[in-house]
Amino acid sequence: MRVLLIEDDEALQAGLREALAAQTYAVDVFARGELGLAALEAVAYDAMILDLGLPDLDGLQVLSRLRARGHGLPVLLLTARSDWQDRVRGLDLGADDYLVKPFVLPELLARLRALCRRHAAAQHALIQLGRLSLDTAQQVASLGAKPLALTPKEWALLLDLCLSSPKIVPKRKLAQGLSQWDRDVSANALESHISRLRGKLVNAGLQLDTVRGVGYRLVARE
Repeated sequence: MRVLLIEDDEALQAGLREALAAQTYAVDVFARGELGLAALEAVAYDAMILDLGLPDLDGLQVLSRLRARGHGLPVLLLTARSDWQDRVRGLDLGADDYLVKPFVLPELLARLRALCRRHAAAQHALIQLGRLSLDTAQQVASLGAKPLALTPKEWALLLDLCLSSPKIVPKRKLAQGLSQWDRDVSANALESHISRLRGKLVNAGLQLDTVRGVGYRLVARE
């Protein structure tokens, strides 16, 4: 996934670039709003991290121009401003979430993952795979006409697997999707969630494969 970071603080730039790269994101960094907006016309991004306090355009101006051009990518605002009115205005202009500086990196990464997951789901309001149907707007799964009881973590796993089907989803990506701000999901915990999910999909006409050393793949049976 490719992220556009518009932030003029060099130390924060470097820290965020390193943290995002460690999570396998490709990152393009700009210190000025005009340069970031120009990049959007040339590159397809999956998300934007946008500072409000920029040296040329105010971050709210960048956001306003972005939405006026019809760009719907998820935007996470960063602000050192204590004024709640700026944060409300940012949300009204089309920001998806915001963080107040100083923040902790695990929280930023968790919020970014949530934004990307919601955005991907919104592009596929109804997912059909085998006998399984996912209504992403209502977060409801069903087998035929029968609702499928899922925990929130099972829903998150199933959504990631369906959105990527029939491709393999790396274990690391699935674990990240289940992580809370400051708590990692162990390999054993992930396997436990997968095992329970596999049991609930027995009659779905699907096969949930374990690709040893890599991840998991959900495919429709022939």
